[in-house]
Amino acid sequence: MNGSTFDCALSFFSSRRVIPSAMLPMLLVLGMANAAEPVRLHSGLVSGEVLDLSVNLQAFRGVPYAAPPVGDLRWRPPQDVKAWDGVRESVAFGPVCPQNDGLSGLVGDALPPTNEDCLFVNVWTTQAGTDAGQPVMVWIHGGGFSVGWSNQSAFEGSEFAKRGITLVTINYRVGPLGYLAHPALSAESERNVSGNYGFLDQVAALKWVKTNIEAFGGDPDNVTIFGESAGGSSVEALCVSPLAKGLFHRAILQSPAGSRYTMLKKSTSDQRSAEEIGETWAAQFLESDDDDPLAALRKVSADTFLANLEGFRSYAAIDGWFMVDTPKNLFAKGQQYDVPMIVGTNSHEGASRASRTSLKTVEDYRESINRRFGDSAETILALYPVTNGNEIFSALNKHSTDRVFVSGATRMLRGMSGVSSNAYQYVFTRGSSRKPQQGAFHSAEMCYVFNTVHPEEEQSDDPELASAMIQYWAQFAKTGDPNVEGLPEWPEYTSDEAAYLELGETIVAGSKYRHKELEVLESIR
Repeated sequence: MNGSTFDCALSFFSSRRVIPSAMLPMLLVLGMANAAEPVRLHSGLVSGEVLDLSVNLQAFRGVPYAAPPVGDLRWRPPQDVKAWDGVRESVAFGPVCPQNDGLSGLVGDALPPTNEDCLFVNVWTTQAGTDAGQPVMVWIHGGGFSVGWSNQSAFEGSEFAKRGITLVTINYRVGPLGYLAHPALSAESERNVSGNYGFLDQVAALKWVKTNIEAFGGDPDNVTIFGESAGGSSVEALCVSPLAKGLFHRAILQSPAGSRYTMLKKSTSDQRSAEEIGETWAAQFLESDDDDPLAALRKVSADTFLANLEGFRSYAAIDGWFMVDTPKNLFAKGQQYDVPMIVGTNSHEGASRASRTSLKTVEDYRESINRRFGDSAETILALYPVTNGNEIFSALNKHSTDRVFVSGATRMLRGMSGVSSNAYQYVFTRGSSRKPQQGAFHSAEMCYVFNTVHPEEEQSDDPELASAMIQYWAQFAKTGDPNVEGLPEWPEYTSDEAAYLELGETIVAGSKYRHKELEVLESIR
């Protein structure tokens, strides 16, 4: 076979994503450019892309970890992926879960191709095919459980891999495809439950990691899960879920916003059950004479669902299976998994919300607080005072940051006193060139954690800070302690000292971050 014939053959089979096993010896002998030997998973062989031959850095993209959740598998727990013959080429990212384009303005990435066949992982490693036993980190993206994907540009995993980490990012179902609960769905379930499919995807991805990560040089007994926003909330949920037992060994929660929890079947005085919420929303897609509502719903296109989201929110259902109680209650009882934990927030988490306010004057602000907080309004006004219209943004940002983010993070950190593992708190304060008026806004830390530069819209304002943060994160994954020789000490969090590390223009330790404000907020709840 001459060179041109080889190139044509390689092009043909590469375009089909799976290379027949009969072709493999020939391709290896002829020397596929920048290719390494495939690795064997429980479902078959996969080949990745060599990014840096000098360190054997490879990326394996779009590797399926579960069967496509389509057709009759829509709104069912993820099923095992079907095995394939030959070598599956894994150089392109897989489709992401159907969603509206709700992140492009925040992350700067255009929405990739979407498809209900979206349950893929991506792996970056320098040790594929070896028994190196590297620490593993599994990234869970955010997006309010309604949008988001694993291959946002900020999540490129090469820098972690170069630091001795096997890095995995995952897709999971979001929106109504991931979180619809419905009485008919519960009735067809062996456990009489529904909803939480996105969480079940995350569990399935972690099981895939446990089964397959050794093929990429990773250690299945040293897995760190980490995520931001809804990804951080997912980590919180996994830390208390019976289904996640033994699947991870450390946890990092970046800006966990707290999920919306509701009972699966029982309404309360202030919240309808998840089944009731889902049944009411899904009724718009059914006809009165539908004998089989589930069959009818499974025929509705994802685009139709996404065009009619009013009345639907992605709730975490307390179903007695994935979730037995709220994480808030379980952390308070010390019933979370006993694993080392990092929890942190950004100093301007509420900036995006505050920037959208229509309040212009002091009177507008006071009226808004009075409507919302009633008898507690004066306490809020004293804690977040405004003397002129220019101060409204700052007050709203601080209030939202404290109430939604810092309070929840502090609650989890305090709950770690109920277990033996160490806990660490950080506060990220570095402003972004992408949105300089919003300071260290929600998600601003991600390109620092991954040591990546956001394409076109952001330059790395502080490469030294990015280098320090990825070192802290990687060291925590390796040892359960983020401290690195040559970097400022990161003190352990205890309920008495409440020590934290500020990650900003300087890296410096402090204590009792926003505790005065938190004490007041707790007193009026």
